[in-house]
Amino acid sequence: MEEEGNAGADNIITEFVTYEDFLDSQITSLDLYYLEDEELARQLVELGYRGSGEVLKREEFEARKQAAEASRLSKRSQQKTLASSGKDLRGTFLRALAQREEGNRSGKMTSIIFIRDKNLRHQEISGYIDFAHRLKTEDFEPYFSGKKRLLPRPSDLSFYNWETQTSTSNPTPNYQVIAENASGLLFKNKRDRKILNVDPKALTPGDNSTRTPVVTDQYIQVVIYDHVTRRKT
Repeated sequence: MEEEGNAGADNIITEFVTYEDFLDSQITSLDLYYLEDEELARQLVELGYRGSGEVLKREEFEARKQAAEASRLSKRSQQKTLASSGKDLRGTFLRALAQREEGNRSGKMTSIIFIRDKNLRHQEISGYIDFAHRLKTEDFEPYFSGKKRLLPRPSDLSFYNWETQTSTSNPTPNYQVIAENASGLLFKNKRDRKILNVDPKALTPGDNSTRTPVVTDQYIQVVIYDHVTRRKT
């Protein structure tokens, strides 16, 4: 019986935009004829003296309305979470990104993508991209749809233009850049404080980290560094 009552209330929430609309649905033309006051008729419905439907207080209506809206937004967000979902992923690089999208969005891992290629001016550029950070700050559907090409920017973790010799490095919410080091460029994960070494000659990129070269004809060179994040206990 209680489940039927909840279902009825949920139907009311979805059917009526405002509490006044709900009250009005319970008022008959006969009620208005005898009472001659719409506000009084609404008050009587709210108190349970009029109306054939369920008695629902304003506070409960508003609370359930907010809960229903939160649930709707949550479902919508979940459906839109993976930009790669349902896409025709062409090429090994996009498939590699799609395999890592959920992990980077959920925080289970933080991937750094090294890309070397030419920009629109045909200048050779290279850089390291914090994939998880880019996913949070940019719409990736055009990339997974093949409408845009993912390239490093001066605002990424590290960027270098080989023609203009422009070099930049920037921290992100996930990584700190350690540029002045004898071992070369290093990235320190801010969550577990582990060091990720992107030197291709290094025996290992670091604890809980892997280095995966991606063979693709879409770029000059692509390497993905995956770091499984673990909080200190």
